Amino acid sequence: MEIRFENLLDWVKYLWIQAMDLLSIPIQVNSDQTITSLWSVPKDFTPGQTDAVILAHGAGNDMNHPFMVTYQQGLAQAGLLSITFNFPYKELGRKAPDRPALLLQTWNAVVQALKAHPSLHPRRLFLGGKSMGGRMASLAVAEGLPCDGLVFLGYPLHPPKQPEKSRTDHWPQIGCPSLFIEGTRDSLCDLDLLHQNLSKLKGPSTLMTLEGGDHSFKTPKSLRTDPDTIHLEVIEKIRQWINDHSCE
Repeated sequence: MEIRFENLLDWVKYLWIQAMDLLSIPIQVNSDQTITSLWSVPKDFTPGQTDAVILAHGAGNDMNHPFMVTYQQGLAQAGLLSITFNFPYKELGRKAPDRPALLLQTWNAVVQALKAHPSLHPRRLFLGGKSMGGRMASLAVAEGLPCDGLVFLGYPLHPPKQPEKSRTDHWPQIGCPSLFIEGTRDSLCDLDLLHQNLSKLKGPSTLMTLEGGDHSFKTPKSLRTDPDTIHLEVIEKIRQWINDHSCE
């Protein structure tokens, strides 16, 4: 049977799925709440030798959003054990995010679930996510959650068009390498302000900018930029960066 694909990314995703195993694993956050997580395991995963990345969704979507699926599957195809999960409020179908304490508790529970897995122990562990999900990962790390690096798929540096309210107070407590993927039109991340604040991080930082990209990496039609190409370039950048960086 012939399989037809509407665009490049659909074809690439088909190849990705052939190269991984998908596991749906429930995770107990506390005595009252259990969340769903999705684990994309490369076919050639080797315990203690393959790196892992855990990505959390943004405030307005969940782990099944196309953005999250693209990056989870793409990073698994790149050879990483890739995990996404729902925060409790999305598990319950709610719109308003949980209080920060519960979001952080969820991050810790997901990391502990990976550590406790009998056969999927990674060599190194990287944390991050889209917008709020990545920011909560950085807060968890600042509070002591160990990892080998942070990956931000659009860091919410400040509320929309309010650069005076920067969200960097915890950055001096972050000692691992950080990778920022930021669009040049992101209303939640003024790039000049970001450059000014990167020195607050105790660990090294790397910035990849996407010309014309907004908070979700979307570009104006006038630029004629293929969105699939953007996502594939970002995935490749993350893969290269993870190969090159780890905490001392």
